[in-house]
Amino acid sequence: MAKDKKLLLISSIGGHLTQLLQLDPLFSQYDYHIVTEKSAITKQMKKKHPVSFLVYGGRNYPVRYIFKFSFNILKSFFLFLRERPDVVITTGAHTAVPMCYIAKLFRKKVIYIESFAKTTSPNLSGRLVYPIADLFVVQWESMKKVYPKAVNGGSIY
Repeated sequence: MAKDKKLLLISSIGGHLTQLLQLDPLFSQYDYHIVTEKSAITKQMKKKHPVSFLVYGGRNYPVRYIFKFSFNILKSFFLFLRERPDVVITTGAHTAVPMCYIAKLFRKKVIYIESFAKTTSPNLSGRLVYPIADLFVVQWESMKKVYPKAVNGGSIY
C-alpha cells in the first residue's frame, strides 16, 4: 500500500465525476481527497469520501462564468496548499485545469484521463493539460492519433 502518497482527484460534475469515481478501488490504497463542484448530488459524497467543493460554473453565462472561474482558481490554490498532494488525477473538465497547472507549479505529478465520450477529437481541457501531464490516458485507441504521447488505458467503466 502507498498510504504515504497523497492523491488529489478533481473533476467537474456530471460524466467527468462519474468517470473519476470509477477509480474508487484505488482510493483505499492511498491518502486521497476529492475536489468537485458543489451541487445537491455532490454534497452527498461527504458521507463516503473526503471532499471539497468549488463553485459550479456553467459556461452558458459567460460574464458570471469569468467570476466563478476566477474564484475557483483561487480556491484551487488554497485547496492545493491545504491538501499538499503528490499527484493530481483528473478526468476534466474546465474546473480541473487550474489545479493541474498549480500542481505543475509545485512540481507534482499530473495524470489526466480523457473522457470516455471522446473517441476521435479532443476536448478543451484535454488540449490544455496534455502539454504538462506526466501521464495522459485515453480510453480509445483512436485517440492516440490526437494525443500521440498518450497511453491507451482502455475503458474505466
